[in-house]
Amino acid sequence: MSLDIRTFTIREESAQDDEARVASFLRSVEAVRVDTAYADGAWRLLVQYRDLRRKEEQEQIESAIMEALKSWRADVSRATGLSREEILSNALLTEICRYAPTTEIELSVIAGSLGVDTRERGAAIVQVVRQTMEELTADE
Repeated sequence: MSLDIRTFTIREESAQDDEARVASFLRSVEAVRVDTAYADGAWRLLVQYRDLRRKEEQEQIESAIMEALKSWRADVSRATGLSREEILSNALLTEICRYAPTTEIELSVIAGSLGVDTRERGAAIVQVVRQTMEELTADE
């Protein structure tokens, strides 16, 4: 997940109000880094952060895709007699959940980075991801 950046100024004449604004913001995000500098009678803050709401949403998406793919993998395993790991490795499963590919090309890039060929089941995997994403957005 990428970082966002926000800047603040704490002016001497309104330090209490400015500090309250910064404190309120910091309670709503996960601050990764804060840099400060004093110039022209005011403190300048540069905050690198992760938005906690987006982080929570991302975790919910990953969890839903994980459950859907595990269910699909178990069904395919029963039908083919292959192990679940042979159908879809845990490493690739984790990366698919992280990036949520909705095309076979996106999936092939992710799988290729792990040295996995998804031509045989790629369309089915992508369909599970798409369907899960559609179900998640339909609930909103």
